[in-house]
Amino acid sequence: MNEPDIFYILGNKVRRDLLSHLTCTECYFSFLSNKVSVSSTAVSKHLKIMEREGIIQSFEKEGPFVGPTRKYYEIVHSATYVATLTPNLFWYENLQLEKNPAMEDVTIKLAGLDIEPPDLLSMVRSFIEADRELRKILRALKAVESYRDRMMRKIKDTYLREIGDMTQLAILHYVLLYGEATIDDLSDRLNLKEREVARKVEELNRFIPLIIKGDRIKIDAEKLQQGVKNGGEG
Repeated sequence: MNEPDIFYILGNKVRRDLLSHLTCTECYFSFLSNKVSVSSTAVSKHLKIMEREGIIQSFEKEGPFVGPTRKYYEIVHSATYVATLTPNLFWYENLQLEKNPAMEDVTIKLAGLDIEPPDLLSMVRSFIEADRELRKILRALKAVESYRDRMMRKIKDTYLREIGDMTQLAILHYVLLYGEATIDDLSDRLNLKEREVARKVEELNRFIPLIIKGDRIKIDAEKLQQGVKNGGEG
């Protein structure tokens, strides 16, 4: 299969929103249609484009209740893309993520790079030295993103198994990815009323420590660390 045209896929906001929902869980068509502000015909078109490019796949399975099977979608692509565009540089790289990445420390040496090399050969040599350091960064990025992907999968599986609330999980997923969120952000993302989002945030706070200030929400890293320590002592 050819490499998907990822920039074409990500260049459309509706497709980005659909992928965001699919990273939280596999979704059936009507669920996805309710989460974006375009017609079901448009949603179908975007899903077909992404399936054609090999980003997602569809399958049918029975729902939790008696009734006809539903068509579900899931992401089947795992990669990090890095791109640079300047008046002097345009390049991008596709870093295929790994299920079991090798985690090792990486030393990046930037202080020794010559800012003002005196001649053409020195300039070429300096560029190559900088590129060598960049390759180290890309290897580290690939390992970190592979690790984050693995941890997010475990978080999702564990949360659904132990707590079982999909909306709470969606909020946790968003806050972990972006560092913080507002009630308004989450209301738009989940297509829920703000008061319903606020209630779900309070429920989530029972299981994952949050800092809630006004309409802003983020993980309480200090309490989370205390909880890990207390759990380890037990």
